[in-house]
Amino acid sequence: MPGVSVIAVVGAGPGLGAAVARRFGREGYDVALLARDPGRLDDLVRELAGDGVTARGFAADVRRPEELTAALRDAGADLGTVEVLQYSPVPHRDFMRPVLETGPRDLLGPIEFSVYGPVAAVQQVLPGMRELGRGTILLVNGGTAAVPHPDRAGTSIAFAAESAYGHLLHDRLAGEGIHVAQLVIPGSITPGHVRKDPSVLADTLWAMHRDRHGFRHYADDLDS
Repeated sequence: MPGVSVIAVVGAGPGLGAAVARRFGREGYDVALLARDPGRLDDLVRELAGDGVTARGFAADVRRPEELTAALRDAGADLGTVEVLQYSPVPHRDFMRPVLETGPRDLLGPIEFSVYGPVAAVQQVLPGMRELGRGTILLVNGGTAAVPHPDRAGTSIAFAAESAYGHLLHDRLAGEGIHVAQLVIPGSITPGHVRKDPSVLADTLWAMHRDRHGFRHYADDLDS
């Protein structure tokens, strides 16, 4: 689809995902929404249509790389080449166990979620970005990506690995016109917050895509 810019939001929901869809939609982007629940995706697509945003939903579990790859492939076929990939699913609560209570099997879910998922997504969309000669990959993480927390061992370990992967991509792909950046959101996304309201975060992510400067960005102070 020549002339159409497409963003894929992995982990799309009614908060940040919807806000990002609206923000990029205002800039003329079509939006591929990826999440596990087809019904919620349908509701979100209808809601965005009311705001004038062209969006399609594609069901996939990020812990199943083959599902995620297939969903992104379908998104590309339906909407056009993915120019912007945002990876921002919300981690499960059971990933956040104290470090001394975290065994090998407890790390499987976090690693699938925060390492295998991003790698599968990037590998699927990267050839298209290279063909376009441009692209942006946005990773969204909680504060434990920057400061590990002893009571949230799973996300602390997995986010560190995701951060390392993203930084390697940032360094490797910059010369090809593909920008890779990470937004660290300390605490929780909070409607009405001056810096962590979903619409404010969506503006931040748009600016990261537009300005293409640096790898790690912070939505707020780490002690917030």
